[in-house]
Amino acid sequence: MNHAAPAPHTPLVTLHHMGVHYDQHEALHDVDLTIYSDDFLGIIGPNGGGKTTLIRAILGLIPHTGEIQLAPELMQDGERLIGYMPQISGFDRTFPISIAECVLSGLQGRKGIWGRYTREERQKVRRLLDVAGIGDTAHQAVGEVSGGQLQRALLCRAVIADPKLLILDEPTNFVDNRFEHELYAMLRELNERMAIVMISHDIGTISSVVKNIVCVNRTVHRHDSNLITAEQLQAYDCPIQLISHGTVPHTVLGPHGTPHTPPYNTKQPV
Repeated sequence: MNHAAPAPHTPLVTLHHMGVHYDQHEALHDVDLTIYSDDFLGIIGPNGGGKTTLIRAILGLIPHTGEIQLAPELMQDGERLIGYMPQISGFDRTFPISIAECVLSGLQGRKGIWGRYTREERQKVRRLLDVAGIGDTAHQAVGEVSGGQLQRALLCRAVIADPKLLILDEPTNFVDNRFEHELYAMLRELNERMAIVMISHDIGTISSVVKNIVCVNRTVHRHDSNLITAEQLQAYDCPIQLISHGTVPHTVLGPHGTPHTPPYNTKQPV
């Protein structure tokens, strides 16, 4: 069953002075951020900067300080209407289930562990797998398929319950260039009826897909554009590679003799 999308630009998730600590380490500090119903956010930042921690806090998987408010549109019968596609490295590929069963598990929040799946739900699984180009893997074990095939199955699992918010953690790992383009086309279509938050290390690619960029490096800065300059990354203390399209390949490095300058560079491929 498809749920009606919230009105455009309705706040779905609001973070206010939110923080996350691991023992003595402060992973996120004083975060203020709003995710709207029509958002397509690209989350960027250095390794260890807190990108995955941010989304795990939103998903309610880890304790936090401050406030995380979910709009009523994100809740139905006690279930969060949030789809989540984790990094493939965190998925247990030894678990004895098929690809189809993996996708169906995205309905467990609604069905419970022992819930029975309807014929319509199983047909929906097959349609999603066909759209993702892996319909022939439905009865294969999750440990028997390639990393790219499993990545596609995890996306199907994330959207099978028709969420209002879809969160993806590095969704293009282990997929080829052809499917990467297909994935982004699918996400643009999904964004017509749900908000999307996507972590990626490849800002050059996602800048042509997302609407806004959020830089995470212990603190969080929302940039209300899909274009961001090296100067802005430096101001946000976000030392990552900035990649953009152009006609002449080049690399711009930080000034010599300035050890406190963040180690960003700019690459511009043909």
